[in-house]
Formats: sequence, C-alpha cells, structure tokens
Amino acid sequence: MAFLEGRNLRKTYNRGKSNHVDALRGVDIAIEAGEMVAIMGRSGSGKSTLMHILGLLHEADRDGGPAPELYLDGRSVAALGDRDRTAVRAREMGFVFQDFNLIPTLTAIENILLACSYAGTTGVPARAAALDALGRVDLAERGHHRPAELSGGEQQRVAVARALAHDPLVLLADEPTGNLDERATWGIFDLFREINVSGTAVLFATHNLDLVRKNPGTRVIEIDHGNVVFDSASSGAG
Repeated sequence: MAFLEGRNLRKTYNRGKSNHVDALRGVDIAIEAGEMVAIMGRSGSGKSTLMHILGLLHEADRDGGPAPELYLDGRSVAALGDRDRTAVRAREMGFVFQDFNLIPTLTAIENILLACSYAGTTGVPARAAALDALGRVDLAERGHHRPAELSGGEQQRVAVARALAHDPLVLLADEPTGNLDERATWGIFDLFREINVSGTAVLFATHNLDLVRKNPGTRVIEIDHGNVVFDSASSGAG
C-alpha cells in the first residue's frame, strides 16, 4: 500500500435544486513516501478539492457509488470523526495555502507556536521547534514581526515554517505561490525541494508549468472535470 492512498474519491457541491458541481468523479490516487507531486489542472478542475480530501480538510461523498477509501501511512482515515481528523492533520500533516492564513494579530513565531500547540507541543520544546522552523526558511530575525510587517514572500515562508514545525509526514500546498512575484515563487519552491530531499512527501496544486519544467523529478498528476487524465508515474514521463 502507498503512503497516502485514496480510492473512489467523489465530491459534489450542491448549489441549488438544479445546480450541482461534480468536483471529483471517483478518483483513485496513490502517493509514495518522499514523493514530490504536482497536482495540476485548470481552475474548477477539482485539484483543490482533491488536495483538501487528501489532507482531511473535507470528506469524500459516501453516496452515489462505492465507499470512498483513504489511507495514511497504512491506516484507514476515511471514516474518522472530526476530533480524530483534526488530530491527524495537526500532528502528521502540514498545510500551506495561497492566502497564507496567518493570524494578523500574532507575530510570526506566535503563529507557529499556535500550530505547535494544536499538535500537542507546548512550552520550551514548542519554542525551540518554532525557532528552528523559522531558521529553515531564513526568517530567524523576523520572528517578532506581525504579518502586515512582512512581504508576501516572507508571509508565505512563515506559513511554510508553521507547516514544518511539527515535522509532518506530508506537506500539502494549495496554489502556494499564486499571490507571489516570480522571485518569491522560486524561493518558496526551493524550500519545497529542500523539504522533499529531507524525506517529507510534498504535494502542491499549481497552474505554474515552469515549476514542473524546471524540476523534472516532480511527478505530475493532471485533473480535468473531476477525473485524473494524466499521471506521469504511469505514463513513464518525468
């Protein structure tokens, strides 16, 4: 079994009696430990929905077909309750989003410490982990700055540090460079490569083909209309 594996993943969003969107139509996907994977597709293709289901932020639909299955590190996590899903996310997964999602009233280090507390780490160990994470993203000197005092690239680096502070098994990033200029984009992607080389699986959703072209070891999975239409691992590409 793969490190992160989903089967029969479906998601429909109902927007009225006669208006529904089939975001995922029965996707099967398997990610190996330590892989770098780009989830690609046009806006509305279903790639963000897939990322959110793999990251236990949303649940796959259980009606309309075979029961969905989701496994993380050999454990079934598809049927976990809200509390257990939250615990798995906090302790074993790291998330980076396009809009950074930093709490504006907290400093960089306080944002990271909050994530550490969700993962069950507090006090001196949490502060040590937060400082180490800031060092990994080259922001050791900016820990006492609030988000408004940081550039967009720096805010995203704080978000990456927050995701790394508890040494997650997998890092999931949904359009993480969508709000960044070119220089900041490559800085964030360089971080992802370093994280991946250290052994962490990295999944990122993106429209940016250059991120893949300039890192040929990246596995590419393309989503269109809720289906996987290309996977470089099975095609022999990449």
